[in-house]
Amino acid sequence: MLRPVLLQVDNFTPPTRTPWGGRWIVDQLKRDLLIPVVREELGVVGEAWEFSVEPSFPSRTASGNLLADLIAADPVGWLGEPAVRRFGPQTPLLVKLLDASANLSVQVHPDPDDPALPPEQSGKPEAWLILHAAPGAGIWLGFRDGVTRAEVRRTIVEGGRVDELMNFIPVQAGDGFVIRPGTVHAIGAGVSLIEPQFVQAGRRGVTWRFWDWNRRYDAEGNEDEAGQPRPLHLDRSLSVATLDGATGEAFVQSCRAGEVVLHHGALATRRLCEEPWFRVDVLEGTGDAALDDAPGVQAITCTRGFARLSWDGGAIDLPAGRTAGVPAAGPEVTLLQEDAQVVRTMDGTLVA
Repeated sequence: MLRPVLLQVDNFTPPTRTPWGGRWIVDQLKRDLLIPVVREELGVVGEAWEFSVEPSFPSRTASGNLLADLIAADPVGWLGEPAVRRFGPQTPLLVKLLDASANLSVQVHPDPDDPALPPEQSGKPEAWLILHAAPGAGIWLGFRDGVTRAEVRRTIVEGGRVDELMNFIPVQAGDGFVIRPGTVHAIGAGVSLIEPQFVQAGRRGVTWRFWDWNRRYDAEGNEDEAGQPRPLHLDRSLSVATLDGATGEAFVQSCRAGEVVLHHGALATRRLCEEPWFRVDVLEGTGDAALDDAPGVQAITCTRGFARLSWDGGAIDLPAGRTAGVPAAGPEVTLLQEDAQVVRTMDGTLVA
């Protein structure tokens, strides 16, 4: 019988890939999970890929096995029959932790089924739950009222400031957003979040950069005025960017997570979002909850406090900063929390 699995704690991206990263993930969230000498030797960490079968940074279990291999050995058992019919023998779910000490580039993701993408690429809808925000920190979502594609293009070509055309939203811990295909966005310095994503199984998620704050970098990923800029994808970005519908504050409101309360009490549960690609619940407080209401695989991430997954004959401890995978088939699993916040990522309505 399949059992939940604990996933590795240090599936980090290198500074060359995420030069904007900080130290919050390793010095705060995962501090007690890393050997001190290892933690001190790490540079900036922009992302931790907590639950991933994506080829770029695939997750391994705590015992060293690839999560993708476990799923491939029993796709129906891990994913459930509806998901296998829709997506094949691997999961499209991807869960990251992200920490920004500098502004991320202004970017956009295409639709997962965009016919212009080659077979090895996928769009990647996202959801964000803010875990930490420095005073005054925020995000950029969409463009202000009246901004046109021609104005965006001209600003970039002339070396202007694209952020001045966008909506800036100050954020705090607990805020939630859904970043649908075509949403132009950027995460600001001082923001840390958990980011469930949808990436077509076996493909790599696509990010198209509009603008990178006119920055240049050396070969090690450090900002350097004498270095080279990261590549931009202006034509592709503009071709999929949402600019023809709602803009300004109306667009920002359309991106805010609905946060429907599913359960009140000492262990409160809210539905951060329910999209075609994923469902995300946030459980906060002390108590226990059954995890038997999802038809597919689940990614369970403890982002604060202490949690435990328990079933007949076994248990997994989840201190802050750890993630487990729960298969569709197997024993009934109960989540126990002690003054904790847990993020539960599940299949969306495409396979409900």
